[in-house]
Amino acid sequence: MSEAEKEQASLEDERATVRVNDRRRFDMDGNVRPEAEELRGQEPESQARSGSTAAAEEQSAKLQQELDVARKRVDELARAFQALSSDREEFKQRLTRERERIIDVEKGNIAQVLLEVLDELDLSLKASGEDDSPLARGVRLIRDGLLNKIQAMGIERLDLVGQRYDPNLAEAADVQITTVPDDDQKIVSEDRAGYRWKDRVIRPARVRVARYMMPAEA
Repeated sequence: MSEAEKEQASLEDERATVRVNDRRRFDMDGNVRPEAEELRGQEPESQARSGSTAAAEEQSAKLQQELDVARKRVDELARAFQALSSDREEFKQRLTRERERIIDVEKGNIAQVLLEVLDELDLSLKASGEDDSPLARGVRLIRDGLLNKIQAMGIERLDLVGQRYDPNLAEAADVQITTVPDDDQKIVSEDRAGYRWKDRVIRPARVRVARYMMPAEA
């Protein structure tokens, strides 16, 4: 066999071992190739798997979005409930303070009436002087009993004589001249007692206040 014949035989052997993947659906005679039928059967399955994955991802994204919206709504409702609870507690405290204020005002009004009665009893005893008659003793007992009841309510009688004049505690009804510099603006006497309840003066005292003047001017 010549060299040319050997080379030709080798090429034919290589062609016999090479497999050609022909993706055409029809062969030279117009018939459907088996390989094409197999590939056509596999393509829809691959497309179906791809479509199913995309649908699952889309559904997952939709569920995640709905979950985020639900969480946001829950947070809004929780904040609204907390604010409502805070407003309710604040309203209760405000209502309690208002009720206590109204009670204090009513007690103050009742105390004013009792103080006027006490003033009348004080004037009666002052007019009687040193009278120790049964009537005077009875008036004194009534006056002391009423004063004790007023003090039991928490009402305190102001003791202002000898103290410096304070317009928040007393009304200056008259002025009394003094030649002692240290007595200037001090309360000399009371024409009507003053009373305080808790931190509030429910009735200021009516007093006489000393005013200093040099002896030559006096």
